[in-house]
Amino acid sequence: METVLKSAQKTVVIGPEKPTVLIGERINPTGKKRLAAALAAGDLEIVRKEAVAQVEAGADVLDINVGAAGVDEVEILPRAVRAVMEVVDVPVCIDTANVDALRAALEVHRELAPEGKPLINSVNGEEARLEAVLPLVAEYGAAVIGLTMDDEGIPSTPERRLAVARKIVERAEALGIPRADVVIDCLAMTVGADSNAARITLEAIRMVRDELGVNQTLGASNVSFGLPDREMINQVFLGMVILAGVNCPIVDAAKVRPAILAADLLLGRDAYGMRYIRAYRQRHR
Repeated sequence: METVLKSAQKTVVIGPEKPTVLIGERINPTGKKRLAAALAAGDLEIVRKEAVAQVEAGADVLDINVGAAGVDEVEILPRAVRAVMEVVDVPVCIDTANVDALRAALEVHRELAPEGKPLINSVNGEEARLEAVLPLVAEYGAAVIGLTMDDEGIPSTPERRLAVARKIVERAEALGIPRADVVIDCLAMTVGADSNAARITLEAIRMVRDELGVNQTLGASNVSFGLPDREMINQVFLGMVILAGVNCPIVDAAKVRPAILAADLLLGRDAYGMRYIRAYRQRHR
């Protein structure tokens, strides 16, 4: 099963036998005071620079999130989408919980890339969210990330996360959204708070892969929150989740792309290691 994303000129295909697609996470003001202040002031220069830097670091898709205190998302999110699409030509992932901002951003995307196909981040199993977001996914011909949480919160068992994923896929298909256009996120939680958190996520990923066959994403760095040497934990975890079924993680490409390329190499997704070797030479020239 393949999920196809498109910018004005570039197509990215996510699939279980294809090289891992990196969704760049850096355009997000959470924990970034300078970016948050700039967005609140309507200044998008940092967004443009970050977009270029992430693509140069190897991001295949860019997540765009402007949610911060003092930011009018309905105004700023479509402007940010425009700013990114004007400086790089990779597909975008429109990341917001504000449905009005989402529609405004989708309109800008349609204007700049009439034949394009963005990724929406996100829907979940909550009834209100399903009813608000899935019709927009269908109307704009987008793909969507489905978070495995519902009105009761984040399930504590892999079986319940699978059930939420199944619900999201079924509701999407009922609206004519192909299963291939639903990318499931089984949610990484920090092992600093629960030593079983990573194991539960891994089991859920495997279950979703085996039963639903959909492509999967993950904000993998959440697993190490609050712990020392986070980069090492994140890189080990990325290899594990890629093996389990995640094929388009949301990451800081500059920090983890070498580890992801190594995982692809070891899983036979890089013929003769050419992608890994080419990236190595680029980093050391």
